[in-house]
Amino acid sequence: MNMKKILTWAGIAFLLFFLISAPAQASATVTGILDSLRGAAESVITFMQNLFQ
Repeated sequence: MNMKKILTWAGIAFLLFFLISAPAQASATVTGILDSLRGAAESVITFMQNLFQ
């Protein structure tokens, strides 16, 4: 078994453990990530709008 496969399964196991043991914190983490992505997308849109005005 190669190292990449082992690390992938270990990462999945850690995520499942995190979701089961601390669902509120996991939810807050996902919400934070999605908010960051939304903010980045809004920044790109604002940049493009200002660029082409």
